[in-house]
Amino acid sequence: MKVLKVSVILIAAILITIGLSGTAKAFHSGGVAECEGCHTMHNSFEGAQMTINALPVGTTNAYLLKGQDQSSTCLNCHQHAGDTGPTGYHISTADADMPAGTAPLQLSPGGDFGWLKKTYSWVPRTGAATEYSYGERHGHNIIAADQGYVADSIITAAPGGTYPAGTLSCISCHDPHGKFRRLNDGSIVNGTATSKPIRSSGSYATSPDPDVNFAVGVYRLLGGIGYEPKSNPGYAFGANPPAAVVPSAYNRTEATTQTRAAYGLGMSEWCANCHTNMHNDAYPTNLRHPAGNASKLGATISGNYNAYVKTGDLSGLSTASYLSLVPFEEGVADHTVASYTTLKGHAVNNDTQLGGPDAVNANVNCMSCHRAHASGWDSMTRFPLGNEFMTVADGLGAPIYPDPTANPAQAMGRATTEFQKALYDRPATKFAAYQRVLCNKCHAKD
Repeated sequence: MKVLKVSVILIAAILITIGLSGTAKAFHSGGVAECEGCHTMHNSFEGAQMTINALPVGTTNAYLLKGQDQSSTCLNCHQHAGDTGPTGYHISTADADMPAGTAPLQLSPGGDFGWLKKTYSWVPRTGAATEYSYGERHGHNIIAADQGYVADSIITAAPGGTYPAGTLSCISCHDPHGKFRRLNDGSIVNGTATSKPIRSSGSYATSPDPDVNFAVGVYRLLGGIGYEPKSNPGYAFGANPPAAVVPSAYNRTEATTQTRAAYGLGMSEWCANCHTNMHNDAYPTNLRHPAGNASKLGATISGNYNAYVKTGDLSGLSTASYLSLVPFEEGVADHTVASYTTLKGHAVNNDTQLGGPDAVNANVNCMSCHRAHASGWDSMTRFPLGNEFMTVADGLGAPIYPDPTANPAQAMGRATTEFQKALYDRPATKFAAYQRVLCNKCHAKD
C-alpha cells in the first residue's frame, strides 16, 4: 500500500508540473484552485513540515497559509530560484539570480517584482550630485516576508486613493478564490448559490467561451465589484475586471517578436478601485493625463501612433504600428463573446497582429504607460523617463544602449544588459540613434 501511495503522489506531482509548464491556468482553472496548494491544515504531511517558513510541525501561519503571508504563499509557486530565463507563470526573480548588473528574468506583460530589489545610483555629469532610482519606486510594493518583499517606506497609501501600502499583497488585486466569473450574456458576477460553475480561465486567447451551462474566470482572477479580502476590510472594489486577454505563452523575450496583450475596455476603471483620483477625462480642467474608456485617442493621436516608427521616422502604417511598450485599449463594446472574439484574434506573440489604434474606439489606459507589477524604471513605466534619450550612438552612428560609464546620464545606473532587459530584450536597432522617450509614440514631439 505504501508503494502504491507513493506512486500515486509521484504521478500527481508529474501531472501538475506538466500542467503548469506553460501557464498557471492548469492550477487555477479560472477559479478557486486546490485548497492544499495554498493552505495546510496542520502544517504536517506524514510528519513533514508543509509551510515554506520555519514553523514546527503542528503550528500554522495565519489563515492556514503555506507562506508567512498571502504574497509569500503566492510566490511559493510564482517564483523559483532556479530559473535561467522567463518561465511560464513566474512573476518574480529570486535574489540569488539578481547580482549587481544582472536584470530580473521574467518578461510577462505585468513585469517582474524583482525590479523592486534593484536600486541604482549615478552621477549624471562631472560635478553634479548623485542621482538615485530606488527599487521601491519600480512597482507595487507587495509584502512577501518569505521572499524579502516589504512595504513601501515612503508612500503610505495608493497614489490618488486611500488603500494602505502597509497591507498591499497579491490578493489586494487578485481574488485568491477566483469567485468572479464571466457569463455568456457578458455580465460579470460574484459566485453565488445560483451562479454557473467556472470551467476554465478566461484570460487567454485559447480560453473557451462561456455558454448556457458554464462560466469562465475573469481576467487574471482580478477582484470585482464588492471584492474585499477578509484580511484587509474596508476597501471594497467598485469596478469589475477589464475585458482583456493574452496569448497562452506570454512570459517571453520580445527580442524578435512582440507579445500582444489585447486590452478591450475597463482597465483604468479597474485600477481606480485603489487609485481613485488618478483618473480624469476632463483635460485640461485638472491637468491629469486622461485614461479610461472615455479617453479616446481620436484622429490626431491615433494618427501619430500609427505613423510613428522611431525618432525621425513617421513612415509607419496602421497595419504594422502596434508597440507593446505603448499598448492601447481597443474600446470593445462590452464583455460579450463577440467582443472577446475580437480580442482573442489580436492576442498573439508572433507579430501577425500589429494593427494600431483606430480613430474612433481606441483609448489610452493605465497599461499604456505602466506595467501592473513592476518594471526596470521609476513609476513602473514601460520605458525610461529619467532622461530624454533611450539610446545613444556608436562610432558609426548606429543606435546602441547607453553604457553607465560612458553615458551615465542616459544609463541611469543600469548596465547595458539591464537596460535592454527592461525593454524586454529589444535590440537597440529597433530604435533610432538618440531615440527620444516613447511618449512620442502618441505625441510625436521629437
